[in-house]
Amino acid sequence: SPIVVLRARRRRWAPKPVAITVTRTSSASWSSITAPKITFAFWSAAPVTTSAASLTSKSPRSEGPLMFRRIPVAPSIDEDVTGAELPRDARAELRTASKSAADAVARHLVMAGRLIDDDPQLAYAHAAFARRILPRLACVREAAGLCAYAVGRWAEALNDLRTYKRLTGSVEHLPVMADCERGLGRPERALALANGADAARLAPAAAVEMKIVVSGARRDLGQLEAAVVALQGSQLNRDRRDPWSARLFYAYADALLAAGRRDEVRGWFVAAAVADDDGDTDAVARIDELDG
Repeated sequence: SPIVVLRARRRRWAPKPVAITVTRTSSASWSSITAPKITFAFWSAAPVTTSAASLTSKSPRSEGPLMFRRIPVAPSIDEDVTGAELPRDARAELRTASKSAADAVARHLVMAGRLIDDDPQLAYAHAAFARRILPRLACVREAAGLCAYAVGRWAEALNDLRTYKRLTGSVEHLPVMADCERGLGRPERALALANGADAARLAPAAAVEMKIVVSGARRDLGQLEAAVVALQGSQLNRDRRDPWSARLFYAYADALLAAGRRDEVRGWFVAAAVADDDGDTDAVARIDELDG
């Protein structure tokens, strides 16, 4: 099963990164496998990594826009949250709204980041409530989209991240959007995003993440050798130590295994384990599994 690894960079709506582990496979049921990482920049005192395999949805949800749903009670806000925890550019964007709305949304965005590690569903509720109040702000749609993605609400996430892209012109979340297409059972659309003009604008790290999504989409289509080829390139070098090396090596080993090229698999899992200083993967466990 392909490892889908998407790292979202520092966000305009939250000052500190939190790393959460989201796992999934390419099968129609989206059953869980172990442990690559997606980093969302939510409010937190320090980066934290946690398993979130239970968050992946058995099937994508395609309900209508959240702003039209009734959310009668706002999620509660911790007493120490003021909204001032947000970075300057997010606060500047919120100043375009009324003070009461801006203050409420700022606190809900802070809570979303604070809770994403321990209670992603509640973090999603905070982001969703913020979206209900100020749906036209880019920082709000970004938060709502990434929280929806974290809990497997692929259609919502795709809608919010499309809006964020339209509002800002940023393509940074294009790999996440492509992965949402996979979650909705549309790997061909994921490939179309990866081959579009916007993909040429991706930063190096995001471009690698897109390669991993493309590999997963190829596997969704049963194109196992193409999934292997999708990960090849100058970055796939065991001597390199880029921030994405461990995840790329791991994805390549997993793609080789799916393609039946077992003689090559162990070496790439070993490379992933050696490069994995942050514990992004379970490469060591996969090596033990192969040797067992």
